[in-house]
Amino acid sequence: MAALATLPPLPPQFKSIQHHLRTAQEHDKRDPVVAYYCRLYAMQTGMKIDSKTPECRKFLSRLMDQLEALKKQLGDNEAITQEIVGSAHLENYALKMFLYADNEDRAGRFHKNMIKSFYTASLLIDVITVFGELTDENVKHRKYARWKATYIHNCLKNGETPQAGPVGIEEDNDVEENEDAGATSLPTQPLQPSSSTYDPSNMPSSSYTGIQIPPGAHAPANTPAEVPHSTGDIRLTPEDFARAQKYCKYAGSALQYEDVSTAVQNLQKALKLLTTGRE
Repeated sequence: MAALATLPPLPPQFKSIQHHLRTAQEHDKRDPVVAYYCRLYAMQTGMKIDSKTPECRKFLSRLMDQLEALKKQLGDNEAITQEIVGSAHLENYALKMFLYADNEDRAGRFHKNMIKSFYTASLLIDVITVFGELTDENVKHRKYARWKATYIHNCLKNGETPQAGPVGIEEDNDVEENEDAGATSLPTQPLQPSSSTYDPSNMPSSSYTGIQIPPGAHAPANTPAEVPHSTGDIRLTPEDFARAQKYCKYAGSALQYEDVSTAVQNLQKALKLLTTGRE
C-alpha cells in the first residue's frame, strides 16, 4: 500500500474526529478497508461541522485526496464497491475487537491494549453510520465499550482494581453525552504490539454474555439448526431476494475471519427466508 499524502494540522473544529483519523492511520497496513471507511466517516462528519472556514476546507480537501488515492489502490475490492460487503466487513471487525477486549476484561487481564481495543471498537461503530442508522444493538455496544474504556483506564490510573464484566454500568449514565469520555484519557500514540494486542486473524469464535452481543450480521441467538421445508409455492419479493443476498454477503465476510458460527447462522437465515418467505 503506497504512502498517502500527509494531512495538514487538524483544525480545532474537527477535534471530535481526531481519533477516527488516528484509527485510520493505524489500519492503513493492517486493514486498508477499515482505514478507508474511517476516513470516509471523518470526511462526512467534517463536512457537517465546518466546510467553509479556509483551514477546514484545506483539511477536507487533503482528506478527500487521501480517500481517492485509497479507493484507487483498493481497486475493485468488493468491500469498497458494494456497501453490503463493506458494512459486513466493518461490523464484523468491530465485533471481533470488542470481543477481544471483553474476553480480556472478563479474565481480569486489564492493560492498555484492551482499553484501546474497547475504545477503538466504539469508534468503529461510529464509522458504521456511513452505511446508515445504527441498530439498537450497535448503539448499546458503542455505549458499553466507551464506558468500559473510560472506567478501566480511570481505575488503573487511580491504582484501583477494576470490576470485570458489565458490573457497575448504569443505564441512565449516558457516556456518549461527552464526546471525549474515553478519548481524552486514552493514549494518544499508537500502542506498541504485544502478545495481548488485538489481532483479528487469530480471534477465536466466542459468545458474549452480559449485554447481548449478536453475531456480526445480528442473526438471533435462537436461529434454528434446521430450516422448515417450503410448503406450497412461495412468492418472494425483490426485497426478500435483497435480504437473502445480504445474509450471504455477511456469511462470506465472517468466513474471512474463519468465524464459522456466524457464517452458518447467516446462511441458515438466508435459507429460511428463501424457503418460507419469512425471517
